[in-house]
Amino acid sequence: MTELLQKVRVIDPVSEIDELFDVLIADGYIQEVASHITDISPDTPIRDCRGLVLGPGLVDLYSHSGEPGFEERETLLSLLESAAAGGFTRVSILPDTSPAIDNPALVAQLQQKKAEAQRRRGAEENLSPLLPCSPAPLLHIWGAITLDVAGKQMTELADLASAGVVGFSDGKPLENLALVRRVLEYVQPLGKPVAFWPSDRQLTANGVMREGADALRFGLPPIPASAETTALAAMLELVAAIGTPVHIMRVSTSRSVELIASAKAAGLPITASTTWMHLLLDTKAVKSYNTSLHLDPPLGNPSDVAALRAGVRAGVIDAIAIDHTPYSYEEKVQAFAEAPPGAIGLELALPLLWQYLVETEEFTALELWRALSTNPAECLGQKVSAILPHQPAELTLFDPQQSWKVERKSLYTLSQNTPWLGQQMKGHVVQTWR
Repeated sequence: MTELLQKVRVIDPVSEIDELFDVLIADGYIQEVASHITDISPDTPIRDCRGLVLGPGLVDLYSHSGEPGFEERETLLSLLESAAAGGFTRVSILPDTSPAIDNPALVAQLQQKKAEAQRRRGAEENLSPLLPCSPAPLLHIWGAITLDVAGKQMTELADLASAGVVGFSDGKPLENLALVRRVLEYVQPLGKPVAFWPSDRQLTANGVMREGADALRFGLPPIPASAETTALAAMLELVAAIGTPVHIMRVSTSRSVELIASAKAAGLPITASTTWMHLLLDTKAVKSYNTSLHLDPPLGNPSDVAALRAGVRAGVIDAIAIDHTPYSYEEKVQAFAEAPPGAIGLELALPLLWQYLVETEEFTALELWRALSTNPAECLGQKVSAILPHQPAELTLFDPQQSWKVERKSLYTLSQNTPWLGQQMKGHVVQTWR
């Protein structure tokens, strides 16, 4: 396929470019990028892209798959569809499926399921109402650190690495520091990223909301910021002692941003991510008691959100993760404190982040796109190509002004657990290339 995109706004964090260009794409590669391209075959399709944005394909660091074990929440096929609809060309799923991804046989089984899902998607592409030309995203698999992600016994990390996992993470807090130390020692020679979520579950207790004035006002059990920061401080001490590179997941407090900034300044080999909803919403949103706002870690106080945004802009927080967490309607229709934590996000993150961070001029377009594409890839030990001639065309075309309504028929994901359900949205992905 050959196509000329005319007058598209190219946002390329690799080359630090935010300019209008014509872009010629052919046979999966970028053939030419110029102010005005005229030397093309007469039968080359031409697309007027004025008002559209072209950037590297988005990369999600970690999300949850319902398959295997909870296919009523999400199948691999629906996960791939929702990721493509959200502009993602690479998605990495956590190992907390049922059974957990804790041995090479399960990795192979899931890779086979992934291939089957992608084949099914390929057969159905012509019927796709939203993205008829977009390929299925690459699906990467995190291998579990502990058996059954139970936090007790370490998996055979070398075998999982040989099986092709993208890295190691339980996606759950790992509180046994002696075990954490052993893991850091074992993964060092494997050359794979390892990701930890710092959270002290004893301090978390039965809390469901960040401690502060709003938690008192809404009458919900609080979670102190120290539940995150004490676990993070201990993790940083172990990294300093052992030297293994570590990714810090789900950063949610202002004090954590300070700790990570100090650790990076001291030369510790760490990267960090927060989730998209922690950048957009704070504790005041919980006033609605919408169970899709019950997250773990919980939404921060306004000072936390301000610190997280500043941390992303400054590069202290390297990446924005989606942490897509689907649940069935029945699971979420409970009291706020009783509903399982988590929300969907693959199809919603880019439009909402663009609307509330870029259009308000708090972030530049380059800052947002970098945190959603090149930086997450680097956290995974991967690279994203620049938007230059002869480079692979792994791209996302986005219309920041296209309006649509968030409802069942407009979402590819099987679940609906989002606080934006039923609302009008501005910004939609037009196409992806990979």
